Amino acid sequence: MSVIREIIEGLFIGFTSAVGVIGTYQTLVSCAGLFRKKEQVTTEPQKTFAVLVAAHNESAVIAPLIENLKKLDYPREMYDIFVICDNCTDNTAEISRAHGAIACERFDTSKRGKGYGIEWMLENLWARPKQYDAVVMFDADNLVEKNFLKVMNDRLSKGARVIQGYLDSKNPFDSWITLSYAVTYWFTNRMWQLARHNLGLPNTLGGTGLCIESNLLKEMGWGATSLTEDLEFATRCIERGIYPTWAHDTKVWDEKPIDLKSSMRQRLRWMQGHYDVAGRYIRAVLFNGLKSRKLGMLDAAFYLFQPMYVLMVTMMSVLFLARFFDIGTLTTVSTILPTWLVYGSTAVFYLLPILALYLDKVPWKGYFGLLLLPFFFLTWLPIMFYAFFTKKNQEWSHTSHTRAIRIEEIQQ
Repeated sequence: MSVIREIIEGLFIGFTSAVGVIGTYQTLVSCAGLFRKKEQVTTEPQKTFAVLVAAHNESAVIAPLIENLKKLDYPREMYDIFVICDNCTDNTAEISRAHGAIACERFDTSKRGKGYGIEWMLENLWARPKQYDAVVMFDADNLVEKNFLKVMNDRLSKGARVIQGYLDSKNPFDSWITLSYAVTYWFTNRMWQLARHNLGLPNTLGGTGLCIESNLLKEMGWGATSLTEDLEFATRCIERGIYPTWAHDTKVWDEKPIDLKSSMRQRLRWMQGHYDVAGRYIRAVLFNGLKSRKLGMLDAAFYLFQPMYVLMVTMMSVLFLARFFDIGTLTTVSTILPTWLVYGSTAVFYLLPILALYLDKVPWKGYFGLLLLPFFFLTWLPIMFYAFFTKKNQEWSHTSHTRAIRIEEIQQ
């Protein structure tokens, strides 16, 4: 029994040490999101944009987005709207053309998924007579704030090459699942994305509402065809020392799954893609970060490691249950880190989500989502475990969208 006690003691010390250091680091970084410097748009429209909309059987939601995009507060002659009708079997292409977009139909069942569709579209885009300064990407279920292109034009003119806009939900109060999603995004936008932007660290890309300089795409190619093409492209950029940046002043709304089954299927795809990308890139990003002594690359490696970190926390909790089986008194993280730092960072950790919602002026009923987060987190655990053992399964699955909400309804 003494050998078992020593093994568990050693594992617990190792896990609690790693979890304590990582958790404290993340909490301290998140505190930078408490402050927001208003970034004024000072540049007149000068950049041209190819606005790409990824769509697979999106006839129910594509029309409101196109109408929304046509009314952006930006000279209409300086951007064109392209809908990537990717292996569609409905009338998405016809609806897109009827509403004034350029519908580009792709049929290739051997290469399914958004990443392949974007890669195909970019190849066609570079071959067109008209070229653009930047490419903007949306999903078909999105709605976009009218200042979006103005903000992207300003950021590009000031030197940014990859920009992610604020991601919000257009149906946060449809169910406890959509509210849990929304609270997660509200917290992440403020205490992860804005915090890292304030500190000069690289931001993550969210798959939609992003803007990429055309020259950069031509230089390095798209090359992101995994289940999480956004994470893969962002990681490739960071690996080269190009940090995606954040635009907190312009929003994109998308539709979240309403039921648990659809939500778990979507998140399983995300996790399988995350593990796949992490397995292929984390060593290079970590090595480059250590070699060049760049905190930004190390922070990106930390993000790639996030699912494993969650599994470590879970393992630590399991080991903690050894107390109830009288295996021995286990060393806690307070023996590794100063007690004031452990309790202080823990208190701040629980306070930050409340502050995130308050600072971004979330409706008061959104605060009920904070009570749901522990239950929503529990649904992540089987997904993360299963995804780890099925990460080689890169079969793309489509999330259906049905909420044909218009931008005027969102603004009300």
